[in-house]
Amino acid sequence: MSNSHFPPSTESLPHSFRSAVARGLRGRCPRCGDGGLFRKWLKPRDACPSCALDLRPQRADDFPAYIAIFVTGHLLAPVIIMLAGDFALTTMQMALVVFPLALLSLFATLQPAKGAVIAAQWWNGMHGFRRERADEIASP
Repeated sequence: MSNSHFPPSTESLPHSFRSAVARGLRGRCPRCGDGGLFRKWLKPRDACPSCALDLRPQRADDFPAYIAIFVTGHLLAPVIIMLAGDFALTTMQMALVVFPLALLSLFATLQPAKGAVIAAQWWNGMHGFRRERADEIASP
């Protein structure tokens, strides 16, 4: 991990939207991939500790929660259908199975979703982020 506070070289910039979002999903800086994106569970750092990317412009707001709910719903729908069709569970038994699974899924997907949204904003130069591309920086 580099401790310099200078913009990364063009080699460390992601070469595609997918690679930038993958860095965000892993909780890494979308620009350099080295620094951690979060200082607390859902609280982004003010700046990347490796490349000094200012992360304060990010405006993820509620979008990561919507993504987490969407993913959770799609993962749990087949489970709910299977439980309802194959087992004779009461409403309370169904709730005792589904609610913990839903909470686990939501907590597991919320931070990666927020990292991906921040990375997407950085990649597209939204909300005060400067758009940076390796091919644009390399060519005059």
